[in-house]
Amino acid sequence: MGTHVVIGAGGIGRATARKLLEAGQEVVVLSRSGPKDLPDGAEGRAVDITDTAALDAAVAGATAIVNAVNPSRYWRWAQEWPVMAAAILGAAERSGAGLVTISNLYGYGRVDAPMTEDTPLRPNGTKGEIRVQMWRDALRANEEGRCRVTEVRPADYFGPGAGEGTSVLNTYVVGPASAGKPVSMPIGGLDVPHSWSYLGDIGALAAALATGDGWGRAWHVPTLPARTVRQVATDVSAIAGVQTPRISALPRVVVSVGGWFSPMLRELWETRHQFERPFVLDSTAAQERFGLEPTPWETQLQETIGWFGARS
Repeated sequence: MGTHVVIGAGGIGRATARKLLEAGQEVVVLSRSGPKDLPDGAEGRAVDITDTAALDAAVAGATAIVNAVNPSRYWRWAQEWPVMAAAILGAAERSGAGLVTISNLYGYGRVDAPMTEDTPLRPNGTKGEIRVQMWRDALRANEEGRCRVTEVRPADYFGPGAGEGTSVLNTYVVGPASAGKPVSMPIGGLDVPHSWSYLGDIGALAAALATGDGWGRAWHVPTLPARTVRQVATDVSAIAGVQTPRISALPRVVVSVGGWFSPMLRELWETRHQFERPFVLDSTAAQERFGLEPTPWETQLQETIGWFGARS
């Protein structure tokens, strides 16, 4: 049993805390304003991670640190992420704790085949470049013996507890479809195979890494076979017991023009390839190494639909 510090109290941070608690670990969750709605047994603290002294004090004695934070403003990654990432990596080095970073698939850029952890990192935009640099900085610290590091790479995630606007699938598909409302994707095609990672499965892998020995490399989150937006919307409506909704996507030109007025739409443009062409994750390595299986699809949808119902 050890103490694990989870930085970030969003859906991923809470899912990770829950899995660590289930494994019998002590868990402290940090956020700038102070975490709320934490799993029973987790301790919450308000800490500004750019305050070196405060962060060092918060992680002192920790077995591992899980970086589950994300800049709140998607369009300010270039200004905010490098400072935050450097602060967390520095704290891990000084404390001796292992560092598990929750990342994504942006670093792979445009791909023509299912992604494995050996797929070359070839980002096609600023956000991907930032994520790749974060990983290279952490990996260098690992190779130089300054810190044990690993990285968790999920596909676009969804599930109960995902913050407002942080999950494309929650926001544009599961939420409206479960309520019998039209589904309108802001980007991409409706019949393109796409991998979707479940919040609970992200937390399970992060917890396994924090308490295990998968250091020095990245791991893909156990994820079910890809499904199209149309398939997801149809599945959601069937489970929710509502009529299949009208399903549409904004034309490319609308998103392009909208980017002049909306910072969020402008930033989505960089990742449009993920939704316009097959974007499939291969998670075989983590499943075999840690004995983890993705949560069954029907369970994923039932739990997420139930969460939306409870909120409404």
